[in-house]
Amino acid sequence: MKKLFIISLLCILCGAAQAQKIKIKTGIEVLKEQNFKCLEGKRVGLITNPTGVDNQLKSTIDILHEAPNVNLVALYGPEHGVRGDVHAGDHVTDIKDATTGLPVYSLYGKTRKATPEMLKDIDVLVYDIQDNGCRSFTYISTMGLAMEAAAENGKELVVLDRPNPLGGLKIEGNLAEDDCISFVSQFKIPYIYGLTCGELAILLNEEKMLTDGKQCKLHVVKMKGWKRKMDYVQTGLQWIPSSPHVPHTHSSFFYPVSGILGELGYMSIGVGYTIPFQMFAAPWVEAEKLAKNLNALNVPGIVFRPMYLKPFYSVGKGELLQGVQVHIMDVQKAPLSDIQFLVMQEIAVLYPDRAVFDHADQKRFRMFDLVCGSKFIREQFTKTNRWEDIRNYWYKDVENFRKLSKKYYLYK
Repeated sequence: MKKLFIISLLCILCGAAQAQKIKIKTGIEVLKEQNFKCLEGKRVGLITNPTGVDNQLKSTIDILHEAPNVNLVALYGPEHGVRGDVHAGDHVTDIKDATTGLPVYSLYGKTRKATPEMLKDIDVLVYDIQDNGCRSFTYISTMGLAMEAAAENGKELVVLDRPNPLGGLKIEGNLAEDDCISFVSQFKIPYIYGLTCGELAILLNEEKMLTDGKQCKLHVVKMKGWKRKMDYVQTGLQWIPSSPHVPHTHSSFFYPVSGILGELGYMSIGVGYTIPFQMFAAPWVEAEKLAKNLNALNVPGIVFRPMYLKPFYSVGKGELLQGVQVHIMDVQKAPLSDIQFLVMQEIAVLYPDRAVFDHADQKRFRMFDLVCGSKFIREQFTKTNRWEDIRNYWYKDVENFRKLSKKYYLYK
């Protein structure tokens, strides 16, 4: 009996280990296999953050710094900094990296595009950051502005490709419109765009989406083994928090679920609690009623569970809130970005005197519009508080973008 138990335990442990087996090689892994050939004889600048690691979690900073045939001379810090020690939205300052002694130039402070002075000592910029798959997550904006800076200063840009954590098939949201171009909607792409950062870089370059149609000398180091149907969990890779509130492998699934509504600060979306972006709650919500209404909508791949909580900080700090936790049962079937609009709709149904845009801080409407990529979404939704009245607009560009983006697929 004891022997049988040990055998069973070993089988369980082996199964768990197998489930965590890494199935792909990211761009940095492939670059190592190639013995850094594309960087030889060049002065290298690296744009990265803590997500820039190899499959054994060693930092790309240290890998390039230690490689005998790579001359790494400068680092560039996006939002949160190269080592992840800066809070969301706080400015990053120019410093020296404590580990390597290299200068670190901020791309999230006085400027978000590298200046000629920052680039004068390099020949090639390398970009290695894990993306979230969502337009408003600012790392792709940093990448695009780096491409512009490279084009303006005669530098090459190398993208070390990484998975889109949402997979390569999901596309949601309208294209960002001219009056809503900003650092949270830098390019005319959908809210969820279904490309890896390498594929997106090629699309931006070839379609002349950079400012004034600029094009840079671009090289993408492709991954090995990644398939479009893979979400991040299926890659077997460890997840490094891409932001303090995107801490887990599944966190990127939830960012587009509530991030737009979260800009209004009207309800808690779990930032300040243990499940950031995974919930909607307020002191005046009745959890069971809201969950019942939302579940009656039969949203594909989604279940809403009533919940009660006291946030530790941010919206609703210390207050007893009621609301719903969003459970994603099937990420590929789930219309992720729809969910926040459906919550807003059902809030208006249950509590007509609490309709979101009638009571949210008007000073925050502009950021809501920027993240949506359009003023029309807010202006039209305000009239009726019905998702169906804006749904067609939200999805109007999806199929055309899917057709366009297929030209730049690096993976099947």
